[in-house]
Amino acid sequence: MKNYFSSDFKLGILGGGQLGRMLLAETQKLDIFVSVLENSLDAPCASIANNFVLGNIKDYDTVYNFGKSVDVLTIEIEHVNIDALLQLEKEGLSIYPQPKVLQIIQNKGLQKDFYKKNNIATANYKRFKNLDALKNTDLVFPFIWKTEQFGYDGTGVKKMNTYSDLDTLPDVACITEDLIPFKKELAVIVARNNNGEIKTYPVVEMEFNSDANQVEYVLCPARISDEISKKSQEIAIQVAHAFSHVGLLAVELFLTENDNLLVNEVAPRPHNSGHYSIEASFTNQFEQHLRAILNLPLGNTDSKLAAVMVNLVGAANYKGNVHYKNMSEILQLKGVTPHIYGKKITKPFRKMGHVTIVDSDINSARKTAELVKNTIKVISLD
Repeated sequence: MKNYFSSDFKLGILGGGQLGRMLLAETQKLDIFVSVLENSLDAPCASIANNFVLGNIKDYDTVYNFGKSVDVLTIEIEHVNIDALLQLEKEGLSIYPQPKVLQIIQNKGLQKDFYKKNNIATANYKRFKNLDALKNTDLVFPFIWKTEQFGYDGTGVKKMNTYSDLDTLPDVACITEDLIPFKKELAVIVARNNNGEIKTYPVVEMEFNSDANQVEYVLCPARISDEISKKSQEIAIQVAHAFSHVGLLAVELFLTENDNLLVNEVAPRPHNSGHYSIEASFTNQFEQHLRAILNLPLGNTDSKLAAVMVNLVGAANYKGNVHYKNMSEILQLKGVTPHIYGKKITKPFRKMGHVTIVDSDINSARKTAELVKNTIKVISLD
């Protein structure tokens, strides 16, 4: 086994946001040297990476030159320059998840085509090259519109109720999806290393903020039957095998009104739905990602306790230097752990941190989570 620890080995991460910051907490435990590429000196990783490189992760030359300086390259966001990664891989650099996987996943149209080709159940969809093509087809309202590329955290996803709603859309390649009546939104994180060892985390349940279309709460375990839980994990493994990816893969699912499971989207990296694992799991998702991309044995994915994660987002009508109001009040609550992402400026619905609540009982944890959500406020005093 290669010596990754306290050595001259260099791991590269494309992206310096909060996912990278939490990944760095694990590399520091293992004394793995990490270089991070990001385009802002205010990025959450900037002050804590072993080496921070200022540059654009979507620029070919920047990504290529950065890749030449490291031994293994990974990502914390999938919107990166794929052509540079393909060339680096051709020249022998180990890149996980693999560029061919990223190439599919970063484009929602290709992603949906992939599910169809591999007999993975998903919502019915159509692809359109631009807004005119969408407007000049027979449409059945309501439906879900998604931009093919560069959507994240609810951005690039809209519900279309009438023809007039089309006038609010950008002129970009897009997909439309049938509106699915579902009972719950679920997610399963799958870890896979280069040896083909594969493990899944417990199924989690996601509750969304309807205003921002962002995840508000993540509950582990999901409040579903054992049968649905087993089937969800089986589908997630099916998706992981289809991609043959290395690293983490978060598989988001709809549980429909008649108890069918449809794959919504996937993310080939640590994911918001796995943040609970830092406090609640024997092996958290960030350590597991490292284990997977370095081809180390995968860790135990079992939970020690039930957990609920609450996303901390900027309050509406506040923009400026961030202030976490009532932090001391939530720190008095049992089982509560805040994570602050190091972003100095807040704005409405910007992800600024999260809070995890652990408890022996998931329903008790959910009640505490709601208390946390209603107590702490991410505002600005400017």
